[in-house]
Amino acid sequence: MILLTGATGTVGGLVARRLSGVPVRLLSRDPRRVAAAPRVEVVGGDFGDPASLDRALTGVRSALLVTADPLTHAHDENFLAAARRAGVRQVVKLSALAVTDAGAADLVTRWQRRNEQLLRESGLLWTLLRPRAFMTNTLGWARSVREEGVVRAQNGSAVNATVDPRDLAEVAARVLLEPDGHAGRAYALTGPEALSAVQQTGILAELLQRPLRFEELTEAEALRLLHARYPGAVADALVESAARGRAGAKARVEPTVAELVGRPPGDYRAWARDHLAAYGA
Repeated sequence: MILLTGATGTVGGLVARRLSGVPVRLLSRDPRRVAAAPRVEVVGGDFGDPASLDRALTGVRSALLVTADPLTHAHDENFLAAARRAGVRQVVKLSALAVTDAGAADLVTRWQRRNEQLLRESGLLWTLLRPRAFMTNTLGWARSVREEGVVRAQNGSAVNATVDPRDLAEVAARVLLEPDGHAGRAYALTGPEALSAVQQTGILAELLQRPLRFEELTEAEALRLLHARYPGAVADALVESAARGRAGAKARVEPTVAELVGRPPGDYRAWARDHLAAYGA
């Protein structure tokens, strides 16, 4: 049995589809939000409730761990303790490539580094998946593109080697199915090229066959928008991380996806073409 956390997020559902034919259990705080599928069991549970984690991990061989609250390490601590109690053999952890940047000291990156350390010290077989930003993050532009023909973002000229979450999911599925071959490894996962928000806007405009305008947000404007969505400390960390991108820290392209899945990673144009409906096509 393979357990996937983050079932309603960007990654968990994509991984589940790539494990077709394998018994899979999906952990969700609200199982009603998870669509049923053959050989897929959905269980309720919460990272803050160790008893629910004990139930969810019973009979599990491998697990994908996706946590999302940078203000606590308790979620990772609780999950790993429950995994040890249940006799889980392997945990695959979704982390972030920023942990390898010695100059990155923002709250979110420090949180990921500490969570990686917790897993490495857990006594379990472990593998770390370290992606760059997801291409799906640009879905945050969809409404302004549809309604105004505008993309608003900070650091429009800073490039980022963003990754298609579908590639990340394929890597995760392979690692979960072959625990011995990936034990003790950390995989840096990027797309095939580093693009800026301005370049991504241009690609969307070409595919939509209509002009789009890019509007640069000041740091103060970006911070105000982030504070409306996230706790203050997290919003501040995201702006700090963006500054690292402006300095070129997120431009490096890694060959890992191609090495693991046997084909080049998907590029932004292909991802955008498959998601044009969101932008009003």
